Amino acid sequence: MRRVLGLLLLGVSALAVGCDNSGDTTTPTTPSVPVVTENFTGTVDAGGQSVNQFTVATSGNQVNVILTAAGPPATIYMGIGVGTWANSTCTLLTNGSVVAQAGATAQLSGTVNAGTYCVEIYDAGNQAAQISYAVTVTHY
Repeated sequence: MRRVLGLLLLGVSALAVGCDNSGDTTTPTTPSVPVVTENFTGTVDAGGQSVNQFTVATSGNQVNVILTAAGPPATIYMGIGVGTWANSTCTLLTNGSVVAQAGATAQLSGTVNAGTYCVEIYDAGNQAAQISYAVTVTHY
């Protein structure tokens, strides 16, 4: 029995000698980019729109637009668009607009280059009176 235990200990010690744990086991981390959150509020008259500017500092950034509140009524559908801002004009990007209700998730999302952009909230053709809204734009 002692001989079996001795051989077992010899085998374990031989395995321990053969292992090399001296290498670096840390995983490199990607530097995190801070998320910029911009909140805008305003009103949209029947047939009108409201425009707010924001600036993205670095190219290749994700932009998310969330219409967080609109109403009354709270169930109204509003036009939401993202565009470029130049000469006091918001020019919506191709496929950069949608008609949606307010909610907690992004109604528009995409990647943009560095520059000055705008978010436009507009009457989708169903307003009978002025609508108040809140929109959140995040980019990083």
